[in-house]
Amino acid sequence: MTKRKIALATVKSLVPVWIACTAFAQAPAGPLPLLFKEEWNAPNDVEHPAAQDSVANPNLRINLYGDGIGGKNPDHGVWVVKHNPPAIEPTHLWTGMCTASCAFTIQDKNNYVDLRGLGKIKFEYKVAGFHLLRPVIKLADGTYLVGDHTDSLSADWHEDEITLADLRWRKLDPKKVIEDREGKWINNPDLSKVDEIGFTDLMAGSGHGPGGWSDVGKIEVYGKAVKRDVTLQTKLN
Repeated sequence: MTKRKIALATVKSLVPVWIACTAFAQAPAGPLPLLFKEEWNAPNDVEHPAAQDSVANPNLRINLYGDGIGGKNPDHGVWVVKHNPPAIEPTHLWTGMCTASCAFTIQDKNNYVDLRGLGKIKFEYKVAGFHLLRPVIKLADGTYLVGDHTDSLSADWHEDEITLADLRWRKLDPKKVIEDREGKWINNPDLSKVDEIGFTDLMAGSGHGPGGWSDVGKIEVYGKAVKRDVTLQTKLN
């Protein structure tokens, strides 16, 4: 092999390493700070359809999708629940009253979230029946994704932690809260500007009782804040 060919082979072999190192350098280094936390608010009664007044953090906005919105029927949708003693559990969102697939997200009014690298979410959950609770994100370009991480049947409350860079994703139809018809895996989405973060179980709930549903209590998001455009901030606020 000539010296020229050896040199070209060396350069080609180093290109993937350079790309990987560049991508790693651009991602926020860990550990990442807690950007925001939501613990929900149910001031007036034990349970009712979730709305903006269900959000305890004034810097956050709730978004409801699919049957999570509830529409004109107050018995539908994602509900906020706070059980009185002797039940000891966190205030939480509950999908039991969704008569079709539903989802909810929370959104920082002032910032996108950079969740590359070690960006993560911690959350409290409880799941009944065959439901599988999955993370949902909306990117700054408007793309909705649902992740392959699931939390399943649990007799009591648990806390989980997800590093979003570890997941594979599929596109989500936000109107119906179902997987996009293309059915393609999105292995490396751009997590540098995540607009919304939330959950779905991609199923209808069974109503009151121990049938099938998902609960989500406290949510914590760890990452890097990326300022929104002033016009969009004004709209969200």
